[in-house]
Amino acid sequence: MEPLSEKQIRSSFVNCTKGEAMRLKLPAGFADLPWEELDFLGWVDPAAPLRAHLVLPRADGPLGITLRVPAVGRTSAVKSSLCQICLTGHASSGVTLLAAPLAGARGREGNTVGIYVCSDLACPLYVRGKRQPKLRSGRYEESLTVEERVARMTGNLDAFAAKVTAG
Repeated sequence: MEPLSEKQIRSSFVNCTKGEAMRLKLPAGFADLPWEELDFLGWVDPAAPLRAHLVLPRADGPLGITLRVPAVGRTSAVKSSLCQICLTGHASSGVTLLAAPLAGARGREGNTVGIYVCSDLACPLYVRGKRQPKLRSGRYEESLTVEERVARMTGNLDAFAAKVTAG
């Protein structure tokens, strides 16, 4: 992913108001992000922990999506869950259901779409093996190359973004 400026990020959001986009806090360590290892930028808002944000690179400019984080997460030492974006298995506390208001009038009416995703939104780092999930049994073995896993992840994310932006 190419590095983005604060202005590019704030102007990219399609499912929140301009005021909300201006008030959101950028991720901690924004100046030091490993852009070359990111296929999208995802973070939980440090000033509003019940809000999360995704910024996806697009040919016509970045696409930002704001999401709601549940107030109470479920946890289990036994169960595991799978992220729908990167397909990384986590202990159930490592995956969260995030809800994105739809873009446009339907979103203003309260319509949302949800997705189960890594709680820390670090899918690109899990796919590349730069971060390991906390699973009792360890990481699931896959026969796909890193490039194939990245392509699958971006395809899953594109499908979610299409649901958010569909009129």
